Amino acid sequence: MNAAAPADARPLARALGAATFGLALGALLLARRGPSAAVPGPQVRRRLPLAPDVDQRDADACASTGAAWPDDAGHEHTARNDPATSALQARRLYQAAAMLAASVLSDSALEHYRGGFENPGMFTPLASAAVVLACALRGAGRDAARAAPTPQLGAPAVRVRSRAPVHARQPARRLHRADDAHPAATVPYATACAVGAAGLGFHAYNVLRRPGGLSWANLFYAAPLGAPAALLLAGVIMLAARAVAAGAPTLAGLPSGRALCGLAAFGLAGTSAEAALLHFRGTFQHPAMWVPVTVPPVTAVMLAGAALPGPPGPRRLTNALLKVCTWLGIVGMGFHARGIARQMGGWRNWSQNVLSGPPLPAPPSFSALALAGRAALALRAAQAGPQREAA
Repeated sequence: MNAAAPADARPLARALGAATFGLALGALLLARRGPSAAVPGPQVRRRLPLAPDVDQRDADACASTGAAWPDDAGHEHTARNDPATSALQARRLYQAAAMLAASVLSDSALEHYRGGFENPGMFTPLASAAVVLACALRGAGRDAARAAPTPQLGAPAVRVRSRAPVHARQPARRLHRADDAHPAATVPYATACAVGAAGLGFHAYNVLRRPGGLSWANLFYAAPLGAPAALLLAGVIMLAARAVAAGAPTLAGLPSGRALCGLAAFGLAGTSAEAALLHFRGTFQHPAMWVPVTVPPVTAVMLAGAALPGPPGPRRLTNALLKVCTWLGIVGMGFHARGIARQMGGWRNWSQNVLSGPPLPAPPSFSALALAGRAALALRAAQAGPQREAA
């Protein structure tokens, strides 16, 4: 049981929780009530002076697929991503953020309930994760229609009669609402990043203030460091999903595919480290406990390689590893449920065994990050141009 928080910290924590919840709800209301408008049509791309060995037609082909091409000064220019590809991968990112936020919400609720909510700030990650989950589900549902495949050039036109009334038929370009471009729409995600960073500091303080400081016993039984980092990661993925849905070719100064590959690699490595710590506490008593500490790190290394400049690397192998990580989260929940059933009283004593047994909401984090990694790898391959089939 964690030690009680100082009396002077309680008003501050209570104010932080109320401010976080109020800002998130206010941002949602502003985003939903914003005026809707159609997305402007594609802008005319300014032709840049190309390198001597680069043909203009090759540059136009790269621009149409979102790839990069060099100019006469040696600088690479990245075009906007294809709208259908951007919508599909943005939907995957929204789904990944929703899974990660649901995992954080469930895990934080269980762990903080076990701690008796001694610090009022323990309610803050629950509110923030719930708002991120709602926004992610809304974004995934909104971009589902935008991810429909578009007819290719030269393909015969197929006329499909719709049974919907004429007034209900809206052009596809109106699906991306202008209220998502409102600055307040990013407040819930930035708030989740801030709450995750603050929670990471609180958990680190909880570990260091115990007798023995930074020791194995305190890392085993004190506040977990990986839980608030997962909330921070969910907020970052949501910010990236909004940019990808808008067709942004770059994130943080890097091509969006490379940036997201690095982000997914970092998340998988951190989640695997947290699993290794807890499974080491359980002395790896089951052979399956070795899988979360072997497969995800290898996948993280492959994604980190795809984040580097140059060819994306063996894409098929990386995709296969990401699919394994996706199933790892689902099967891991089954193993954790089995671990709870083996506790005294089994599921009949669920109110105690769910708190003391293996964390049931933890494994889906692997599935969420694997889904984000698959979206990142698809964007990376689309932006690789002619080298995308090198795998």
